[in-house]
Amino acid sequence: MTIATKPIWQPSPQRVAGTRLSAFMVAAGKRWNRRLASADYSLLHAWSIEHPEEFWTSVWEFGEVRGEMGTTVVVDREKMPGAKWFPEARLNFAENLLRRRDASDALVFWGEDKVRGRASHAELYRAVAQTAAALRAMGVAKGDRVAAYLPNLPATVVAMLATASIGAIFSSASPDFGVQGVLDRFGQIEPKVLFACDGYWYNGKVIVCIDKVVEIAARMPSLERVVVVPYAGNAAGSDDDIAAVTRGVSLADFLAPFAAEREIRFEQLPFDHPLYIMYSSGTTGVPKCIVHCAGGALLQHLKEHQLQADVKPGDRLFYFTTCGWMMWNWLVSGLASGATLLLYDGSPFVGRGSILFDYADAEGMTHFGTSAKFIDAIAKIDLQPRRTHKLAPLRAMFSTGSPLVAEGFDYVYANIKQDIQLASISGGTDIISCFVLGNPNGPVYRGEIQCAGLGMAVDVFDDEGRPLRGEKGELVCTRSFPVMPIGFWKDEGGAKYRAAYFERFDNIWCHGDFAERTANDSFIIYGRSDATLNPGGVRIGTAEIYRQVEKLGEVVESLVIGQDWPPGNSGDVRVVLFVKLREGMLLDDALATRIKQVIRDNTTPRHVPAKILQVGDIPRTKSGKIVELAVRNVVHGEAVKNVEALANPEALDGFRHRAELSD
Repeated sequence: MTIATKPIWQPSPQRVAGTRLSAFMVAAGKRWNRRLASADYSLLHAWSIEHPEEFWTSVWEFGEVRGEMGTTVVVDREKMPGAKWFPEARLNFAENLLRRRDASDALVFWGEDKVRGRASHAELYRAVAQTAAALRAMGVAKGDRVAAYLPNLPATVVAMLATASIGAIFSSASPDFGVQGVLDRFGQIEPKVLFACDGYWYNGKVIVCIDKVVEIAARMPSLERVVVVPYAGNAAGSDDDIAAVTRGVSLADFLAPFAAEREIRFEQLPFDHPLYIMYSSGTTGVPKCIVHCAGGALLQHLKEHQLQADVKPGDRLFYFTTCGWMMWNWLVSGLASGATLLLYDGSPFVGRGSILFDYADAEGMTHFGTSAKFIDAIAKIDLQPRRTHKLAPLRAMFSTGSPLVAEGFDYVYANIKQDIQLASISGGTDIISCFVLGNPNGPVYRGEIQCAGLGMAVDVFDDEGRPLRGEKGELVCTRSFPVMPIGFWKDEGGAKYRAAYFERFDNIWCHGDFAERTANDSFIIYGRSDATLNPGGVRIGTAEIYRQVEKLGEVVESLVIGQDWPPGNSGDVRVVLFVKLREGMLLDDALATRIKQVIRDNTTPRHVPAKILQVGDIPRTKSGKIVELAVRNVVHGEAVKNVEALANPEALDGFRHRAELSD
């Protein structure tokens, strides 16, 4: 990829002067008698790595964390895993998100164009108080698990905060998961309580869930109560349906005895007390259960929201996400920075893709979070919100889920808004946050992620563990950080945890992304390392090919794999490209030639696929990520270990037994 030399966006001096990052630099400089107020980002980042005690203490103080910090910041910082952060601290995650009890908006909700709602800070606090009291009354205590099989509703936020206030552990999955997918996740952690919906809206239709809830409840013996949350109304469920749920109760009946509750007893807990159990995608087997701690998630999200995303009190923060993706957890933490959360559930393409921009105008959205795939999709249909919407308060736009290509940057600045910080961000469920993300005080270069996160010693290594600049390699983190997982659930001795991140390089977190650190000290992600192509021994990131192919208007989406070639010879591969075309179009020789030519002209001959095949759909996870490894397994006649993890497993059929792949 050609590295950009001229920024596509640069914040004005007035804007820089007013950011939370600038205020933090002044405060931290005074606190530690360091010249940080006028430092550039690289110097600030170096300080955050070399002086972690100072940096993370400043994040705690600047973020006004409620709790007792103690005097020790980190013990055994050089051990990965094994470092102990804030070992004397006591805090409660929910208390830090429920600081306000006034009448201003805490939550706003749109369920497509069907449902609207909002809750003030006072109403949110009261709802959490009632739910926490109901959970305590049925015996939920510290360390118990509470699960949610819910859409992105206000009720989901309430359930999480109530769980965290007690010190129980919260885990969620979106209702588009099938029964086995839910059991593969929640069955491992044995929750005491399940919050589940009767149904949900998607693309204007009611999707009934109650039958799945009945089966899940019957097959999960750990459950003592299943609380059915009404959402899609009588079209999806009724009292008779709830009666069919083993140990089922409606949300109204669950809360009724506690209607008078107004106060919350926040348990004061250690920094590393478990808060969330998250899940790996599960596309290569039963999902791994990743345990995250309350203190780490709180500090990291305060840092990312305020310092890297410039979230201020009164801002209105939106991320398009389901409750099965870590961006939901990231979004909800915005309450700790004083933001109003703008929640949305359903299809983002209601109103031909305009509904999220309608939402932005209607609610004064300041921060718009989405996926690279959404940006690509609305670009392909030539949506031009800059012409049709005001978007006046919008200051920042975030993209994640897959690499945002340079043309995606061009589209945003040309067709959404010119004066906006466009932050491509990347991290993962593994750290419930980001390794590389935005800098509100710095320039944006097309196709590049602005910077490594403060406090995150991010680098790119070659196969021998040597740092690289301007070359592709493995994305790593060389020093410990507070939001590292506690471990994997029931991973006695931590063997699976160490194998997942620390086997490639000793005492170094290897994240599994194929990346480059540029001359701008920014980052480019080329795809997952395990999906990297290797024809003739040359490593190629899948995103390098996707960027070129999806420039063509005929191509909706694509997926590329390396097919062992010749058959039975694992020593080499050939590149095979699958394309989903616009409706009614067929892949002919002329289009195949154009695809190959655009790849050859903009990359290298090694990138040009040996075969190009048309498919009806591209398989993806529930969070929208395409699954190259599952397709590779199908092409090679190997089993896909967990099709329940896929949003559209039927799409795999289009890759099976393709005669074109035998020659």
